[in-house]
Amino acid sequence: MSADNPFGQVLVALITPMDHDGEVAWTDVERHVAALVDGGVDGIVVSGTTGETSTLTDDEKLKLVEVAKAVAGNRAKIIQGGPSNETAHAIQLAKQSERVGADAIMAVTPYYNKPTQAGVLTHFRMVADATDLPMILYDIPGRAGVPIKYETILRLAKHPSILAVKDAKGDLAEASRVLNETDLLYFSGDDPMVLPALAIGYSGLIGVTANIAPQPYRTIVDAVNRGDLATATAEHKLLEPLARATMTHIPGTVSTKYLLHGLGRISTPRVRLPLVGPEEWEATLIEDDVAQVRNLEGVDFTNFRPDRNAAAGGALPKIAGTTR
Repeated sequence: MSADNPFGQVLVALITPMDHDGEVAWTDVERHVAALVDGGVDGIVVSGTTGETSTLTDDEKLKLVEVAKAVAGNRAKIIQGGPSNETAHAIQLAKQSERVGADAIMAVTPYYNKPTQAGVLTHFRMVADATDLPMILYDIPGRAGVPIKYETILRLAKHPSILAVKDAKGDLAEASRVLNETDLLYFSGDDPMVLPALAIGYSGLIGVTANIAPQPYRTIVDAVNRGDLATATAEHKLLEPLARATMTHIPGTVSTKYLLHGLGRISTPRVRLPLVGPEEWEATLIEDDVAQVRNLEGVDFTNFRPDRNAAAGGALPKIAGTTR
């Protein structure tokens, strides 16, 4: 970490392990966070999209910060990724997250509301004003319904707490322009595009596949840092089938839990409704991709035992996520 980059470079968008009834499996959370930190990640984003933020309660989101912080200690930053599409709720959760020890906030563009850019600007400014924590903007128009437009990003870059963008927009030309014209840090939010993004000046990644394989992303980032494109490209090629398995067939949360359970790293692959486990044909596609994974550091699929029955369906938790 540095004063210019308080987040680190290899960040993981944490899954939230659950039991068969859909309740958070806290022992699995502790074990998974410990494995990721041991695998070389600099930061962990809890209760983001991959963490099933839409179906977590605020109490669960705050406990995720506390538990991850207790496990990681000073070895990794813990970032709250759960602020809301309701500005007042996002402000409340940001303040609470700061109180329980979060190191930063990652705030997503208000989704479903489809605000104007003036609304987007005001939302992010007010969430950033709510705490003294550094903040990452999460630009993902495919989920939010609206982008954070270039002009809005430039205005937000002037806020002293808004230091970075998690980019899932995929417009490298626009990102290059922002990088030229601001001091914002950019993090790749698209796992297969990490190396191309780093090549144009992104600071790192906030990855889903990193739940399964953090070490190869560490290898890529470290190689880029020292100007070793050959090593970074070789590792990128080794990662490609796993990133494809994780990110292209079904929601990344579902496929990641399916793979982690098959590797014996979490107790169940359960997700909360409306997410459901992979159907037979989807599971087959994932397993076909995984069969092409070779020589990937920290990942051994030799004893991979996927359980399609355990993954089937989705769970209804005892308490609805928006209850607060």
